[in-house]
Parts: sequence; structure tokens; C-alpha cells
Amino acid sequence: MHGGELAEQSATSENLWDYQSSEARGARRLVLLAVMMATFMAAMESTIVATAMPTIVAALGGFRLFSWAFAAYLLTQAVTIPIYGRLADLYGRKRVFFAGAGLFMAASTLCGLAWAMVPLILFRALQGAGAGAIQPIATTIIGDIYRPVERARIQGYISGVFGVAAIIGPMLGAFLVQHVTWSLVFWINLPIGAATFVMFGLFLHERQTPRRHRIDYVGSALMMFGAGSLMLALVEFGNSAGMPTTAALAGAGLGALVVLAVHERGAAEPILPLRLWRDRVIAIGSFSGFTGGVVMMSINGFLPLYVQGAMGRSPTAAGMALGAASVSWTFASLAAGRLMIRTSYRRAAAIGGFSLIVGAAVLATLDPSSSLLWAAAGSLLIGVGMGFCNTSFLVSTQASVGYSGRAAATSSIMFMRIVGNSVGAAVFGAILNFGVGRRIPHAGDAVNRLLQPAARGSLGAAEIARLSDAIGAGLHNVYVVAGVVAVISLALALALPARLSPTRPAANPRAG
Repeated sequence: MHGGELAEQSATSENLWDYQSSEARGARRLVLLAVMMATFMAAMESTIVATAMPTIVAALGGFRLFSWAFAAYLLTQAVTIPIYGRLADLYGRKRVFFAGAGLFMAASTLCGLAWAMVPLILFRALQGAGAGAIQPIATTIIGDIYRPVERARIQGYISGVFGVAAIIGPMLGAFLVQHVTWSLVFWINLPIGAATFVMFGLFLHERQTPRRHRIDYVGSALMMFGAGSLMLALVEFGNSAGMPTTAALAGAGLGALVVLAVHERGAAEPILPLRLWRDRVIAIGSFSGFTGGVVMMSINGFLPLYVQGAMGRSPTAAGMALGAASVSWTFASLAAGRLMIRTSYRRAAAIGGFSLIVGAAVLATLDPSSSLLWAAAGSLLIGVGMGFCNTSFLVSTQASVGYSGRAAATSSIMFMRIVGNSVGAAVFGAILNFGVGRRIPHAGDAVNRLLQPAARGSLGAAEIARLSDAIGAGLHNVYVVAGVVAVISLALALALPARLSPTRPAANPRAG
């Protein structure tokens, strides 16, 4: 066994029971199953709610608040991820997971009982505040109980859970709102969460050394205010809010983060351990989370618009094109795990970066007359790129840090990915709106009718062609920019140490 792996195992064994012994491997498999269930719960929430939200809005009223049902969840999830990660390093994974998942389940129950859009948005904010603990800590637990060479394979299984959720979620959401009640969209995860609680409680064993901790309350408040203000500025920018409001939010957020950086240098146990980013692999992994989030938003948020608006296809066809990314992501993650064991993190991540570039190039060549298969091919290639990049950067980051900093490092990647999603949504939305507005001023109402199958027929053939070309041209620029960001992802992959791999880890994993 290599020296770095021994060092990491030594650091981990101080806080976890030995899951390598034969009698404990059965318990470890059950912990893995609980992690997969927790991941499925978080993934299902996104896919199933997105499908059901139009029906929920119709039942509750308040269409003008539609986007806030999603934005409130993402805002609170994003700002709590780093906090949960640091608390998990200080107080143990299990207790912090229980706290976050418990809040998520309680808020999910309240969402199903909402009587209007404003209460629903408030409950969604609480739900997001709990969700910030679920995936980061579940992923961190994998890093705790498996050695680096094993994580490469296991992360492929975790990615497979997202693929399954992406397929099941929309179908289940549509069935529930049509044949049962929309409340079940929020309640469907409750039995899964309860089973996860039981399995972690019985089979995840931690050995936390009893000692007093100094919670960084000031840092937590600055983190939530700074990141929350910036995220809110991005949401408002994407919704075409007034520039003074957006600028004020962005300025306040940046100012709070500057104060946070100064404060954290003197904190005994900082909520945001910036020293972790001095490690080359951890910093690269975090920035890759950002670029990956931007590129992924180019298909999640805008490929269905191209298929339905520019190409005139059905929502089902748009879902099929988008689903290609989820399926390919799953298989690419499994392939990345095998490849990085045999070669290196850098080679697997480089393949991913190259695939992102090719996928964006394919989508940039789309025009309204293109086939659905060509759109699905671009989506598939981006899914392959995300599978290789996400697995490589995540496993390499976890291998570069010991137990006391692993949750914070893992949370850093996931936080940056959500920030990337938000930046991508805002920037790509502005690019699209500018492109359409330049060709057809004040086209908003006409575009709305174009996207509705029933209303599309009321438009003349010439107007449909003009609107389709305008949307296609705007989205062409979106995918050109996505391609530039994909080039940055490839550069980050090539910046990883050449020989680093699960079988040749860092000699001294960085502590928290």
C-alpha cells in the first residue's frame, strides 16, 4: 500500500470504525445503500417537482411567483452547503446529516400542505436549507468508508442513482398530479428518508473524540449573507430586474465575502477553511464544479427550449433529448472509475473536458431544421463529459484531504456547482433574450405562444419561421459560450498532477 493511502487511512480510522474487516463489510454495504437512498431522495426532489410545478401553480395561483418556487430552494441550499460541510468535519457526519435531512423532511411535509404560493415558497426555502446537508454529507461518507481505489468505482454507482432519478422523476411526477394529488410530489420522499435515518443510525459508526468546539457564528452569518446576496443578484439579473437592485445585491454580497475572508484568517475553527484551497487538487476540483455547473445549465435550462421553440418538437421529444445526458452521465461515471484506476485522474478528466467541448460544438451547429438525434447527440456528449469530469475531480479531491477536512472539500465542489448553475442561468438567459430581442423586438408574447403546442397553431407559418430562427440564433450564441467554458474545464483537467491516481494518491492528505 502506498504511503499516501496509509496516511489517509490512518487519519480516517481515528474517527470511523474499521469497515475493511470481513465482519464489517456487510454493514458497509448497508451504509452504501443508505447513501444511495439519500442521494436518490435529493435527486428525485429536483426532477419530480419540476414536472409537477405547473399543476401546483395552477392549483395555488400566483403564476408571477413561479420562478421563486425554484429560486428559494436553490438559494438556501447553496448557502448552507459549506456550513453543513464544516459542521460535519467538526461534529461528525451522522449528527449533521440527521439535522439537515430532518429539516428537509419536515419542510417537505409542509410543502404538501401549502395553501398558497407564498407559503409554498417559504416552505421550499426551508426544504432547501435542509437539502444542503444531504448530498454533500452522503458523498463525504463514501470518501470516509472506502479507500481511494474503491471510491472510483463507487462514485459510478452514485452517479447511476441520478440517472435513475432523471428517468423516474418526471414520469412519477406526471402520474401523481394527474391521477392522485400534487401533495404526494413532496411526500413521496418521506418513507425513503425515514429508512435512511434508520440505516445510518444502525450501521454508520463514528468515533468522535469528545472536545469543545468554537462554532464560527460570525463566519456562518457572513457566508449566508454574502453568498445569498450574490445568488439573489443572479436570480434577479436572470429575471430582468432593475440594474440598481441587482448591483446593490451584488455589491453587498461581494463586500460580505471580503469581510468573511479577513475574518476567517483569525478564526480558531473557521466555517470556511480557505486554507484547503491552497491545495492544488482541491482548488482545481472546486473550480471544475463551477465550470461544470455552467455547462450543464446550457442543456438543462436551454436545450428543451431549442427543441420545442426552434425545432417545433413536442415536450416529450425535448425530454428525450435531455434524458440522453442523464443516461450517458451514468455510464461515463462507471467508465471513468475504471480508467482513473488504470491511468490517472488527469487522463479521465481530460477525456471529460474534451467531450464537453465536442458536445457544445455539436449543439452550436443546431438549426431549426436539425434532427432530434443531432440534438440528443450533443446532450449525450455533454453527459459523457460530466460523468468523466465529475467523478475524476470528486475522487481526486477527497483523496487529497484527511477526515477532518473531507466534508468541507466535498461541499466546496457542490457549492461551486450550484453557483455555476446560477451563473449559467443568468448569463445564458441574458444572451438568449438579447439575441431574440435584437432580431424581433418585444417578441415575448409571441414566443410564449410558440412554446405552447395548442397556441402554436394560431401563428402563421412565416411568423413561426421568424421566431424559430430568432430563438435558434440566440441559443447558438449560448452554446458558443458554453463551449468556451468547456475549454476552461479541459484546462483545469490538464492542470491536475500527471501521475496522481487512486493507486498513487497524495503523500500527505491535507487536514481541515
